Amino acid sequence: MEVSPGPGAHDDAPSGHLEDVIALRVREFRLAQGISLAELARLTGMSKAMLSKIENAQTSCSLSSLARLAEALAVPVTALFRGIDAEREAVFTPAGHGSQIVRRGSNVGHLYQLLGSLRGEHKRLEPLLVTLTEASEVFPLFQHPGTEFLHMLEGVLVYGHGEARYEMRAGDSLVFDGEGPHGPVELVELPVRFLSVTAYGHLT
Repeated sequence: MEVSPGPGAHDDAPSGHLEDVIALRVREFRLAQGISLAELARLTGMSKAMLSKIENAQTSCSLSSLARLAEALAVPVTALFRGIDAEREAVFTPAGHGSQIVRRGSNVGHLYQLLGSLRGEHKRLEPLLVTLTEASEVFPLFQHPGTEFLHMLEGVLVYGHGEARYEMRAGDSLVFDGEGPHGPVELVELPVRFLSVTAYGHLT
């Protein structure tokens, strides 16, 4: 008698290797649907011996076999790979090592350091460390898609969003719609440092 995997079974593929993850997912979906190995063999046209090897990560699965398994289990083919990329991409930026980037305010003394960025479909957040000094000037306000989060680290400034004005000190935070005109409108106590995180949501 086969026993369905309990809570935490998604963590049973420690290596993340392709064969291990496919083995875990095939068995997971089969047991969740109450399908026996013999029944899966009938549905896929594959032998029980081959299916047993797949579920025990003893063989590589061809694309056609994956397609047949996904169809028989009524799941997308991509579901059979879930877990391979669980720790796919991360960007670590040591203190003081953020990449300096050029932005609209760069030519008026605003320093922008990019603290990390993912690629492709996961490029939905842009974290920046913004530094304003004696050389910085107030400049026309920004507008961009998405939602922005600011967290003050040092100094005092007046930050504008639309018609509103916010005096921000260390520890203060502000969340706002990036489509509204926004940006520093008065530099009260320098230097000013704040964290800016823009969330773009689903990019198209």
